[in-house]
Amino acid sequence: MTTRRSFLGRTTAAGVLAGLTASPAAGEDGRGSPAVDDPDVRRTRAREAIVAVNSGMRSHYAALKADLIARLGPVLVVQNDAKGGRFTLVHEGTRESLHPVGEVFELAKSVAHAPLGVFTIIAPHLSDRIPNVPGADRIDAHDLAMLVSRGTTTTDWITPLRQYADTLAAARRHLDQAGIPPELAASCARVLDGALGFVKVSTEARSFDIRSFEDFSRSVYAGIRTAMRHAAEAQITGVQGVLRTWRARIGEEAWRDLYTVVLSQWATSELNQNSIIIRPCMNPAKAATHLIDLPAAEPPSDPVLVALDNLARIVQDNIAAELVFPTDHASADALKGPQDLLADEILDQLGAPAPDSSAHVTPDGDGHGACPVTRGGTAPRRHGAAYDV
Repeated sequence: MTTRRSFLGRTTAAGVLAGLTASPAAGEDGRGSPAVDDPDVRRTRAREAIVAVNSGMRSHYAALKADLIARLGPVLVVQNDAKGGRFTLVHEGTRESLHPVGEVFELAKSVAHAPLGVFTIIAPHLSDRIPNVPGADRIDAHDLAMLVSRGTTTTDWITPLRQYADTLAAARRHLDQAGIPPELAASCARVLDGALGFVKVSTEARSFDIRSFEDFSRSVYAGIRTAMRHAAEAQITGVQGVLRTWRARIGEEAWRDLYTVVLSQWATSELNQNSIIIRPCMNPAKAATHLIDLPAAEPPSDPVLVALDNLARIVQDNIAAELVFPTDHASADALKGPQDLLADEILDQLGAPAPDSSAHVTPDGDGHGACPVTRGGTAPRRHGAAYDV
């Protein structure tokens, strides 16, 4: 059996031999001729030789990761989507994928999103002035100015808003035949009727503003909350059900080591709904490190591959961290987790407080905050358990 020591020994010897045979002799440029007697050339070659150390590491790191991906398991991969999430169990070379959440989830959320649908059409035509409305101080003036691109004088919003109203009206007409709980149907009706009313008034007046939209959204809020409750109930029931099934299938011993990777967009990566449901169903001793929320800019085309690729890196870093930093547990934790290895050193040199504290700033000539100023002392160090979510 190949032991870690013998494997490393052979790898090191092979690397040294390759380096000796590939490197040009001293004083030569690699083609057998004397090196150019130019300080800039020598410096460039020296730096390239040094950078090659990291390039070689990355190459072997990728090879190790690719080999590890095939042996990962059991792994639960969750791709958040409009149906409540696509769940894939990877175990012993097999994969099973399904959508475990009932259709009520998607139906309830679809109607609850109606006010947001209206907003996305009218948003470019809002005024950049914030009226005196509740929560006005919570609207960032610069954000609003960037969003409103077409001004209040144009009316090219009317046609797309009426077209969206046709979609809302069709949902309203068929609501009674959808087979959803009566309470949910009634709340959906209130939301759809409110949205249709806003469209009718706005298009006839050929005008709207932040205040009129807020009046509409406030009037349907209770219906939205009811829809959210039904969606949550459907999601909990579906996710817990499939987890019980898969847990029984692979057995308690395998389940204790289960990794879960939840892929989502940034907007739902913290306190993700699926992560909340899954966590209590995992081994409590490992949930903090084995439940991984992985935000992405856009849904990946192959979520399982993305999840396994990231998980392979996490798994090999877990071991590498303890062996590369055997005497520095703080650095080992940083290598294991999402903290950059240079984070603490940069904080120390900047004399900066931890990210959740107010940074020390020196006002500039206009009285505005400037960059944090380097000052003496040691910044508070921030080391925590890897993958806390």
